[in-house]
Amino acid sequence: MSELTPYLCVGDCRAAIAWYVDALGAELAYDPIVMDDGRIGHCELAVDGARWMMSDAFESAGVAPPPPDRGPAVTLHLTVADCDAAASRVDAAGVPMTRGPEDSPPAGRVAVFTDPFGHRWFLNQPLPEG
Repeated sequence: MSELTPYLCVGDCRAAIAWYVDALGAELAYDPIVMDDGRIGHCELAVDGARWMMSDAFESAGVAPPPPDRGPAVTLHLTVADCDAAASRVDAAGVPMTRGPEDSPPAGRVAVFTDPFGHRWFLNQPLPEG
């Protein structure tokens, strides 16, 4: 089975780790690798088994966060058990939803937001089977 794992670049990896832990309930799945200059070269976060990797910007490697004047080029789709609770947590962390939470058959209950680091997230609570 193949697996696709997003690798995000953020302007401040330490702040992003704290925000994702607070707002999404993420857990640190791989401790940060701190480079000699203090930047985080790699870490991994997870929400209920859904993982992503993350680092600070590294111009020498062509790694940069989304430019604020362009907006996100990719949307991250995160399946959650309770869309309303997840959206409420994100909102409490200072980020309003750009859509929802709302019922959106056949997808289920959805909400969309752009995090403080320029990445767009799609929260999805699937419809019950039956």
